[in-house]
Amino acid sequence: MADFFGKNEVLAVLKGFNPWWDGGHVSVPPFKRLAYDACRRYLEDTKLRRAVLLSGPRRVGKTTILNQIAGDLVKEGNRPSGILYLSLDHPLLKLQRLPSILAVYHENIHPEGEPATLLLDEVQYSGDWDLELKQLIDHKPQYRILATGSASVVHRQTLAESGVGRWVEVPIPTLSFYEFSQMAGAEAPGIDPGLRPTDLFAMDAQGEFPAIRRALRSLLPLFGSYLLVGGFPETASHLDDVPLCQRLLREDVVERVLKRDMAELFRIRNVGDLERLFLYLCIHSGGILAVQTCARQLGTTAVTVSNHLEALQRANLIYRLGPYELGGKKVLKARHKIYLADAALRNAVLLRGKETLTNPDEMGPVVETAVLKHLYAYYYRDTPTISYWRDAKTGKEVDVIVSSPAYVFPAEIKYREQASLTPKAGLVEFCRHADVKQAFWITKPDQEFGVTTFPGVTAKFLQVPAHIFLYLLGQAERLLWKT
Repeated sequence: MADFFGKNEVLAVLKGFNPWWDGGHVSVPPFKRLAYDACRRYLEDTKLRRAVLLSGPRRVGKTTILNQIAGDLVKEGNRPSGILYLSLDHPLLKLQRLPSILAVYHENIHPEGEPATLLLDEVQYSGDWDLELKQLIDHKPQYRILATGSASVVHRQTLAESGVGRWVEVPIPTLSFYEFSQMAGAEAPGIDPGLRPTDLFAMDAQGEFPAIRRALRSLLPLFGSYLLVGGFPETASHLDDVPLCQRLLREDVVERVLKRDMAELFRIRNVGDLERLFLYLCIHSGGILAVQTCARQLGTTAVTVSNHLEALQRANLIYRLGPYELGGKKVLKARHKIYLADAALRNAVLLRGKETLTNPDEMGPVVETAVLKHLYAYYYRDTPTISYWRDAKTGKEVDVIVSSPAYVFPAEIKYREQASLTPKAGLVEFCRHADVKQAFWITKPDQEFGVTTFPGVTAKFLQVPAHIFLYLLGQAERLLWKT
């Protein structure tokens, strides 16, 4: 214990975080993120001797999931004292080692050695969290552990050193369009709830496609709101007040992460450089980043830019896509495409309002970001490589390519009124040379919704409006977590 406080102060904090010990409860929203079911399933699997780590940006509902699980466990008849929630970014608990906190818990609340569920919020603020969790998993089989982190606590180096086989990561990105529509109270469209985007390749263009188009057309106004305020549960509850939504994102997601979380967790010395880089990425989101050029324009070094990009990615604020190696050819001096974790962050920082929805140049990167996020969330369990392709000679490119040993799914986003797919498009050119069976051409209008083929190309191309593609992909993600 620190010299200026004792066990009673720690115990008081624990009781404050766990009102169910004394018959109380925590008020939580009824809506459950898709990750809730995955966390419950892992926790209840007695054969899985691993901790579950829920990782994602700030304000996406991680703490809510922990409290929902605690409340449901109590309602289901589990012993209340055997459920311990800790917010490890609390000023007092940050000064404690996890074993010391657990000692206070067992001495005063729940006997040592009896089954207990540990719900550890913002675990990255606990010193040596990875080693301490390893010890608990290896030597305390009575614990079921669910931890969360706003920073990407499961870093590859950490996994390689001490975590292999000891934890399972459940990603929780911002809301999918499917979840967003549910949270907003939209009426469910009259489509098959088991329909997946890949199912469309085998459908009848004359009969089934028009029915799907009509059923999902009613969601178009809500889709505009989704692209504007993003997939954060709090902003989804204030759709009529865009300035408020954007202020919440700037203050609670962007500024708090940049100025507090990252400075503390990654020991960022010059927060000003980090803020300027993030602003630069907001302006150039979806573009190929030349580190040297970026550093020169920001008045800093390439090493600083590279280090800050790594930190931003670990903080779940950006995605980085490397170039696709067509034909196994290594790309020399590979440059990454950078996307924000949610397009609403860009809108909030740059103060882009409803006028964005009618500006094709603005909407391009916004919709690209939404598509990338959905593809990442859906295919995450396959640990795929997500990249882009660009032909240096012709300038033709493909925005996003999801690939694994079992499949390659390229997706090109053309969110404008006139966006017909032609044999000269970069997507078609890529599929001529890659082993691709299905490709996505994601557009704005729904008049050309259907499957297309081209002579000499084995791939089938699904031309699909963005709102339909994202809704179906979010719906398919729900099905995925239930299996």
